[in-house]
Amino acid sequence: MTDTTSTTSHLATTEKTSILRVITYAGAIIAFLIGSGFATGQEIMQYYASYGFWGVFGTGSLVLVLISYVAVEFFLTGRREQFEKPSGVFYHYCGKHLGIFFDYFSILFVFLSFTVMISGAGAVFEEYYGLSKFIGGIGLAAAVGLTVWFGLNSLVDVIGKIGPIIVVVAIALGVYGIMRDPEGITTGNAILPSLDVTQASSNWFLSGLSYVGFCMLWLAAFLSTLGKTVKNRREATAGGLVGGIAFSLACMIVGLGLLANMEEVFDAEIPMLVLASSLGPWVGALISVMILAGIYTTAIPLLWTVSARFFTDTTKKFRYLTIALAVLGTIIGLVLPFSQMVNIVYVINGYVGIVLLALMIIRTMRHLATRTKSATRTKS
Repeated sequence: MTDTTSTTSHLATTEKTSILRVITYAGAIIAFLIGSGFATGQEIMQYYASYGFWGVFGTGSLVLVLISYVAVEFFLTGRREQFEKPSGVFYHYCGKHLGIFFDYFSILFVFLSFTVMISGAGAVFEEYYGLSKFIGGIGLAAAVGLTVWFGLNSLVDVIGKIGPIIVVVAIALGVYGIMRDPEGITTGNAILPSLDVTQASSNWFLSGLSYVGFCMLWLAAFLSTLGKTVKNRREATAGGLVGGIAFSLACMIVGLGLLANMEEVFDAEIPMLVLASSLGPWVGALISVMILAGIYTTAIPLLWTVSARFFTDTTKKFRYLTIALAVLGTIIGLVLPFSQMVNIVYVINGYVGIVLLALMIIRTMRHLATRTKSATRTKS
C-alpha cells in the first residue's frame, strides 16, 4: 500500500514538473528567437509587414509550420543522439564535408548575430534615450558576458522565464497597434508600394524561407544541446511545438500592428518604440526596457553557442573566450546602423539556412521510413 501511494505521488509530481519543463523549453525557444530584431520590430518589418497581407499571413503561416518542425526535430535529435559537441548536429544532418562547412559557417553567423544584438541595444539608447550607442552596446556586452560565464543551466533558467513575458507584452503592443486604427491595416497595405520600405527578399515566400533559415542556424546547436536534458519525447515535442507556434503567432500579430501604422513606422530604426510612445512617455519607457530585455535573452545563447563550440562551458578557457568574444562583438556591432545589420547579416545567412532545412527534411523522411519498415517487420 505504501509503495502504491509512493508511486502515485511520484507520478503526480512528475506530471506537474513536466508541464513546467515544457513551458521552460518553449520559453527558451521564444526568448532565443525574439532578440533585437523582433523586440524592436525591425525584423518583423523587413520579413513580414513590408509585404502587406501576404507577408503577415503568408510568411507567418510558412514560418509557423517550419519553425515548429525545426524546434521539435532539434530537440528530439539532441535527446536521441546525445552529441558530445554542439556542432555534432550539423554532421548528423549534412555528413562530413557539408557538416564541416555548416559547423564553421554557423559559428561565424551566430557570432555576427551577437553583433546585431549589440547594434540593437546601441540603437535603443541612441534613438530613444538620446544617449551614446556605445553605452547601450557596452552595457549589453557586459551583462551577457557575465551571464554566459556561469554556463548553460543558469542560461536556460534566465531566458526561459523572461521570454514568455516579453512576447506577451509585444503581442499586447501589436494588438494596440491594430485597435488604434483597424482600417489602417487596409490603408497600410495599399500605400506600401509608394513607401521606401526595406524588405528581406524579393517576395514573401522567399522571405519566409530565409527567416526560418537564419533562425535554424541560431537554434541548431543550442536546442540539440538542450535536447540532451529533455526527459522524454513528449516533453521535447510539446516544448518545440508550443515555442514555435507561440513565437510565430506573435510575429503575425506584431506584423499586423505595424502594418496598421505603416506610414508612421516604415522608416524608423525601432518601429515598436514609435507605437509605444503614442500611448504616452511612460509606456515608451516601459517598452524600451522590454526591448532591451529581449535583446539580452537572445544575445546570451548566441554568445554561449560560439564559446561552447570550442570549449566546455565549465572551463576557464570557455570563460576567457566568452569575454574576448564579447569585446570583439561590441567593436563590430557599433560600426554599422542597426537596420543595415539586420538586413545584411540575417538575410544572407538565411539563404544558407534553407539548405540545412532541406537536408533536415530529407534526413527526417529517411528516419521515418526506417522506423516504419522496422515496425512492419516486427508485426510480421
